[in-house]
Amino acid sequence: MGKIIKISGPLIVADGMQDVKMYDVVKVSEKGLIGEVIELRGDKASVQVYEETSMLGTGEPVVSTEQPLSVELGPGLIGSIYDGIQRPLEKLYALSGDRIDRGVSAPALDHEKKWKFTPVAKKGDTVTAGDVIGTVQENEVITHRIMVPYGVSGKIEKINSGDFTIDETVAVVSDGKQKHNVAMLQRWPVRKGRPYAEKLPPEEPLVTGQRVVDTLFPIARGGVAAVPGPFGSGKTVLQHALAKWSDADLIVYVGCGERGNEMTDVLNEFPELIDPKTNQPLMKRTVLIANTSDMPVAAREASIYTGITIAEYYRDMGYSVAIMADSTSRWAEALREMSGRLQEMPGEEGYPAYLSSRLAEFYERAGQVKLLGSTERAGSVTAIGAVSPPGGDMSEPVSQATLRIVKVYWGLSSALAYKRHFPAIDWLVSYSLYSDRLADWFGRNVDEQFGAYRLEISRLLQEEARLDEIVRLVGMDALSPADRLTMEAAKSVREDYLHQNSFHEVDTYTSPKKQFKMLKLIVDFYYAVFTTVFSARWKSFTRCPAIESTAA
Repeated sequence: MGKIIKISGPLIVADGMQDVKMYDVVKVSEKGLIGEVIELRGDKASVQVYEETSMLGTGEPVVSTEQPLSVELGPGLIGSIYDGIQRPLEKLYALSGDRIDRGVSAPALDHEKKWKFTPVAKKGDTVTAGDVIGTVQENEVITHRIMVPYGVSGKIEKINSGDFTIDETVAVVSDGKQKHNVAMLQRWPVRKGRPYAEKLPPEEPLVTGQRVVDTLFPIARGGVAAVPGPFGSGKTVLQHALAKWSDADLIVYVGCGERGNEMTDVLNEFPELIDPKTNQPLMKRTVLIANTSDMPVAAREASIYTGITIAEYYRDMGYSVAIMADSTSRWAEALREMSGRLQEMPGEEGYPAYLSSRLAEFYERAGQVKLLGSTERAGSVTAIGAVSPPGGDMSEPVSQATLRIVKVYWGLSSALAYKRHFPAIDWLVSYSLYSDRLADWFGRNVDEQFGAYRLEISRLLQEEARLDEIVRLVGMDALSPADRLTMEAAKSVREDYLHQNSFHEVDTYTSPKKQFKMLKLIVDFYYAVFTTVFSARWKSFTRCPAIESTAA
């Protein structure tokens, strides 16, 4: 047991801590405030405290739990609302009301509730880590697969069937030297990625139903994307739309340092929204982690890791999981504050020198993977992180570090948002490095000409940007009739196709096949008019042979 010798906001320093390890969880003061060791110097430990540290004094005790910060994984996660260190907010509300008292804690999962366990393995089967031995119907949407914990393998000596709590033994596995009791509950340290057999290349898109995303800048299942943009450009609304309509099996939504009213919108909307795939409330495939701007700043840093660990757990069951982090800029600001209090050498704009590596550690935990176990299975985690650069300055460190890692960039424009064009994704600066790899999937599952039409609307938008400079200088009358037609076609692409109303029950979601039909209608009409009016000049203006043959 150590004692506090220094307090600096959410950072405390304690001496007499020679037996602790990095990232051990400690209990601070008689109130039992939760903290995590982030630096060791001799017998002194620097601890970031995940609760308010006001009224603490030197000399108060600091006790190590000798365990890293971990999350509870098991039936009951879906539909839950946690804070950044997986404390269930609904239970905390019942214990302390609207304001969470310091030192209040509750188990993340219900340890008293009984779940019906149905075995899928039998006595005598040889199993290894990651193998599914039984299932629990978590709700009408999600079947929770109970897996052999990592580090356990051997023959099943006993497997039960019936109703059990998450702590009770459902199977006994013997490796010849030791018998392992397997329960439905697992614990996993949040800063350690869960292992897998092999990372697979992306082969199919995460269909979002957002036309500008799926058509122009698609994201692969298991891919990583960034949504940077200035205040008011629609980052949160876009992430809400992706959470509502993407074809992932599960959604983990992390509200990291954003305003409380935005998380309130999520909490109010998701239980009422009906998932079009299951006709059940969207919350029945969602886990929410709320660490808003008025909650302890240190917990922001943990919330991202808590979310990705829960996502990896369901990935290991074979599900496709999408994690929305809103926003990584607030997470980076928490890193900067703790780094400053540790008196570390600051990097650019005061951020720590390890900002890029920490961001990479988070995004690298996404991916489509071949899972551990004796049977061949695959699962995926798709990570979509919002970035909030101050003043929309994309040259700031968090934005630049993120762009070096992600493969999809949905750059939001304040000019488009001001014109009420949503999603305000700027098609002139955004990109997706998955487009070529996913072209075969769209060709097989949507239409073989999908890629050709996609290239054509990209050309029209680029041509419009070039012509718009001329219009601004000398006016529309200076354009030739052919160029005016191009401007009208591009306007149709922008206003009729890329513009999408997230609050309209029909327009909020568009399937890939419907997207192609809309796209084909606009482009074919453009070529039909062009060939009729400018038939003599048709060949010189044609850009896409595949579409030319169709239009002809």
